[in-house]
Amino acid sequence: MTQANNPLHGIKLEDLLIDLVDHYGWEELGQRIDIRCFNHDPSIKSSLKFLRKTQWARDKVEYLYLKLHRLPLPAPRNNLGSTSSKTNNNKQPLPQINTDIWGTKKND
Repeated sequence: MTQANNPLHGIKLEDLLIDLVDHYGWEELGQRIDIRCFNHDPSIKSSLKFLRKTQWARDKVEYLYLKLHRLPLPAPRNNLGSTSSKTNNNKQPLPQINTDIWGTKKND
């Protein structure tokens, strides 16, 4: 099974988004993930439409949901081919991850 290790398996995007809005509210959600559908006249419907078409934004929303519920986080992906100067034990470059976008509060 490919979904056996996926903590988001069986969770609808709409339910995930509603949960985040209930917890953070639109204002804080828009500060944590700066996308127009969260900051300008936000609604579940417009956000779902955008997130279904825009994978990078959906990845950020899913990551925030996983972090909120203390579920296993996915490994960082290297979508643009850029690498950091850090290396692992096999001397392979590790992908960069922009962790500051998830907020700085200690009680996330």
